[in-house]
Amino acid sequence: MSWNEPGGNKKDPWSGRDQQETPPDLEEVMRSLQEKLGGLFGGSGGDTGGDPKKTLLLLIGIPFVIWALTGIYIVDEGNRGVVTRFGKYMETTQPGPHWRFPVPIESHTIVNVEQQSFIEVGYRSANNRQQTSQSFAKESLMLTQDENIINLSLSVQYRIKDAKSYLFNVSDPRLTLAGVTESAVRGVIGKNTMDYVLTEGRSGFADEVKSDIQKILDKYGAGIQIMAVSIKDAQPPEEVQSAFEDAIKAREDEQRLKNEAEAYANEVIPKARGAAARLTEESEGYKLRIIAKAKGEAGRFEQLLTEYQKAPEITRQRLYLDTMEGIFDKANTLLLDVKGGNNMIYLPIDKLQRPTLGAEPGKDVESAQTYQDSTDNVIKTPRGAVVRGREGRTQ
Repeated sequence: MSWNEPGGNKKDPWSGRDQQETPPDLEEVMRSLQEKLGGLFGGSGGDTGGDPKKTLLLLIGIPFVIWALTGIYIVDEGNRGVVTRFGKYMETTQPGPHWRFPVPIESHTIVNVEQQSFIEVGYRSANNRQQTSQSFAKESLMLTQDENIINLSLSVQYRIKDAKSYLFNVSDPRLTLAGVTESAVRGVIGKNTMDYVLTEGRSGFADEVKSDIQKILDKYGAGIQIMAVSIKDAQPPEEVQSAFEDAIKAREDEQRLKNEAEAYANEVIPKARGAAARLTEESEGYKLRIIAKAKGEAGRFEQLLTEYQKAPEITRQRLYLDTMEGIFDKANTLLLDVKGGNNMIYLPIDKLQRPTLGAEPGKDVESAQTYQDSTDNVIKTPRGAVVRGREGRTQ
């Protein structure tokens, strides 16, 4: 017999109960749930005594505990936790575990105060290219004091020094820092000439830019500390790049020639000074020698005058002999006249003293020795030899 036929089985084979059975009572459901919760917390089902208030407290207490546990948070080393209550700043917590009122009463934000970050002006690195090249050109093109345009790109390294100021004093700290950096760089570039920025001032004005950026950020209370400013590139615009390179080469050649001239001057000037000092010393020595010689001759003449006054004839003869001795000592020719003879002997002293050019060395020595021997014989043999001078006097 089918289950739905009259007089048949009134129970639903799928549900296992009579179709006309009434739904369960709400009190029974609450009692059953109370017994289960009591067993969950280690009590018996009869502890609540069927009191719905206790059951309600349990239902409310468990979610409250879970909600309260969500207020626990941990701040890692190098970070700071900024706690706000309904959006208002409450405190800044140090590294370690902390508890706050759960959301939506309080919330916290973790801020890394040791991580160093970068912003780029005039260029973007490979992993940070959200802008187009046109926007880079607007950032990098700057006007110098002498009304020249320079293409400058740099990077700024910074870190957060005050988490509260970083989160609440400015709406977008990175965007603010980028604007402040661009403004400070343009201010410094506008006070210097193009040659100074591209040459000797390139390394110096980075410190000035860093100082100006830090002053502006401190006025804003941005809570940011600038660590370093690095100049990546500083060049004139592409349209005048070739002409500027020629100017740089000419300036380098000028400096090179100046260095070479200075090196030559440093080499020549000490030599000239040394030569001048040497000539000065030589002239001083010559002056002293001449003065001493003059004084000596004057003293000798005075002594000679004294002797001449004592014996005029003897002194006169002595002076003559001394004079002739000096003359014959420098003469290159000797004429010897022998008494009673008709021949006069001629001796070429200059040829006897040096060998003849073109002659063999051995023969030169032998000829000189022969002449010397013959001269000695001639001079020594005739005892009555007479030497005649140009004046025709006889010695």
